[in-house]
Amino acid sequence: MMMDQLPQRAASEGPDCFVAPSDGAVREVLVVPEGEAAFDVLPESARAFVRDAGFAAKPGQIALVPGAQGVASALLTVAGGEIRDALRFAPLATGLPKGDWRVTRAGQHAQAVVDGWDDDLILGFAMGAYRIRRDAAPAVRLVAPVTNGVGHALAAACWLGRDLINRPANLLGPVELADIAVSVLADAGAHAESIGGDALATEYPCLAHVAAGSDRPGRVIRASWRGSRAPDTAPHIALVGKGVCFDTGGYDIKPSSGMLRMKKDMGGAALMLALASAIIAQDLPVRLTIRIGCVENSISGHAMRPSDVVRTRSGQTVEIGNTDAEGRLVLCDLLDEVSSLAPDRIIDAATLTGAARVALGPDLPALFSNDALFAQAILGAAEHSSDDMWRLPLWHGYSSWLASNVADCGNVSAKPMAGAITAALFLEKFVKPQIPWAHVDTYAWNDSSRAGRPEGGETLGLRALYGAVLQTIKAWESSAT
Repeated sequence: MMMDQLPQRAASEGPDCFVAPSDGAVREVLVVPEGEAAFDVLPESARAFVRDAGFAAKPGQIALVPGAQGVASALLTVAGGEIRDALRFAPLATGLPKGDWRVTRAGQHAQAVVDGWDDDLILGFAMGAYRIRRDAAPAVRLVAPVTNGVGHALAAACWLGRDLINRPANLLGPVELADIAVSVLADAGAHAESIGGDALATEYPCLAHVAAGSDRPGRVIRASWRGSRAPDTAPHIALVGKGVCFDTGGYDIKPSSGMLRMKKDMGGAALMLALASAIIAQDLPVRLTIRIGCVENSISGHAMRPSDVVRTRSGQTVEIGNTDAEGRLVLCDLLDEVSSLAPDRIIDAATLTGAARVALGPDLPALFSNDALFAQAILGAAEHSSDDMWRLPLWHGYSSWLASNVADCGNVSAKPMAGAITAALFLEKFVKPQIPWAHVDTYAWNDSSRAGRPEGGETLGLRALYGAVLQTIKAWESSAT
């Protein structure tokens, strides 16, 4: 199959793994808490069979219950408790025989599955059912208990983000990413435009300096949206994403092994677009400002060089100490612009540093914030949704490491330490200090497949950030009463 024929979903398509209730053949999955009590819901004739098949009623295990015509039903055991974890339902998408299934709770401890069960079920099943290529219909489909809840919104957002990250770089350059973003946002009811050409260089000079190295021109997406229930006093939230569609490292070129996954360097843009789409789909009472910087970091006679000095949108000058630290150069102009709009919150996301991965590994995005309450809201939502992050410090003792003799600052430190912190400190220079700001340094990728986490692009932090937006709304509503 030629690469340009790779089967892909349209950006507006949602998960195709759900089916409406019907009179057709639908088998039942019983969701039960872990432990010996799980066996109580089985017919006595089936208990010995499922034990012999290795079912031990541990979290995530599926037991297939035999019947006269093959598999008659199934059991899934989940952990109880107050922490929400949509991924505990992900094994259903890959562990059941082909067909349509309906899920119900069972057993005397069924309430161990917390409130929000339907939404978690839908989201977790969709995360497990995701496929990069759509050559055929999904093998397992779920009869959806609800059709327009937050579970569906987050599932569609997750698939959108994963699709964008997984798309090969030759099929998703800066223009293509910008076009998709405009289409997704406009179709959802936002006002969205793509900025390029002379306007890009004038309004976003530092970002344009990065984009200049590629034959594929850069773009900035400017978008805004307001919920139908959002008055003028509703929270104003700015979302900013790094969309480097491929990163060679520039003249500070990456080794070949370091470039293998660089199509994912637009993972921050994918995450912010996914978050925006979920917020809009649920018509949350907020005002959104969205900025996505779409570039490619390439090598050419027009590419930026180490030692270049660039003027940013803010007027501050930056000395380029390393051309592979281009993401912060993309974000700084966008952060300065949204800061001038005085939003109530700013969230940016980027696949920014290898240092964050050394510190926290691939599964934990690093969170930086200039506001303790905002950081705690995000971390609390992360814990509640089992979409974990870890806060690292904006340690101003390292600010001097970004000093330059020829510019207001450098884009990197010469010291081989604390790279994620110095990157965040650089970004902080372009955010007005009175605006609560959160920076998410994410990996945006699953190195191997696990239940609900197929190998490839990932929207790490999506549920946590959505939950933090809900908390911001709740705080505003409380203050208004």
